[in-house]
Amino acid sequence: MEGIVRGYRDQLLTSQNYNNLTQCETIDDVKLQLSPAYGDFLSSLPPNPSTSALAAKTTDKLVAEFRYLQANATGSLAKFMEYLTYGYMIDNVALLITGTLHERDTRELLERCHPLGWFETMPVLCVATNIEELYNSVLIETPLAAYFKGSLSHQDLDELNIEIIRNTLYKNYLEDFYAFVNTHPDLSGTPTAEVMSEILEFEADRRSINITINSFGTELSKAERRKLYPAVGRLYPEGSLMLSRADDLEGVRIAVDSISDYKTMFDQTGLNQTGSSISNMAGGAGAEKSLEDHFYQKEMEISKLAFTRQFAHGIVYAWVKLKEQEIRNITWISECIAQNQKERIGNYISVF
Repeated sequence: MEGIVRGYRDQLLTSQNYNNLTQCETIDDVKLQLSPAYGDFLSSLPPNPSTSALAAKTTDKLVAEFRYLQANATGSLAKFMEYLTYGYMIDNVALLITGTLHERDTRELLERCHPLGWFETMPVLCVATNIEELYNSVLIETPLAAYFKGSLSHQDLDELNIEIIRNTLYKNYLEDFYAFVNTHPDLSGTPTAEVMSEILEFEADRRSINITINSFGTELSKAERRKLYPAVGRLYPEGSLMLSRADDLEGVRIAVDSISDYKTMFDQTGLNQTGSSISNMAGGAGAEKSLEDHFYQKEMEISKLAFTRQFAHGIVYAWVKLKEQEIRNITWISECIAQNQKERIGNYISVF
């Protein structure tokens, strides 16, 4: 299984592939350049397809390869791959909750759900005619039931709370996943536990930082905000406490200052400067990348390093993240070409 995943990793686009893509003039040119890597997955696309259609087909390849691995996984790896799908399930359930609130068409909602977050009983959720029915269905019919119990009630499922719901579920999920890789008898003390601990701690910190920054100017209280922070990560517990007390970006900067990686990110986006505002999230004076771009870059670095370890389930997680970044790269290049803005391509491509 490890050999298959490493083979998938070796099929990722190279710097030369990206150079060729940046020379394309049309989406058809992009499609042609991607043919060796994506083959049959692009064959059904019409001439000059939309960027969303191209993204969907490249995602289909990721899903097909993931499902093949999952079908052949046994033991702790099988459970590990189930955990990988839970994050996508959370996003899908949040989408269904939003759709139910707005009385959206069921078929439209299901088509927008991420295929890696699909579960057999998901169409049942769309049968719900009100939020209470949906809540009860989630508790009974989905693998996320444990993340709802004790944390959320059906009264919480309203439009104003949708991001709180999503972040609460992610908090519970990350803590559970972290406990799994560190306590399962087959994984505790192994390279898998080491690799995944680093990955999950980074993800927990990223979410805590983003939750804090996005809460400024909203009705979310500091006490409510603190409840959304995962109880894992390099920032936990001291940095998390400082984040919970932050009133502005300067407070966030102080909270993360002790972690060199995060301090560097803030420095490079101009968020360390006196008078910085949330608008600097897109980059400070002279900055080319946003804070989120730097988070993605760090995620890619961690994912690449995962492949230096032997016999670790973490390479499956790392491969998925690398593949997702590749799809984001392809989508970004395609959108720039479609909008005749090729000069924007270079700054936002993460090559690995």
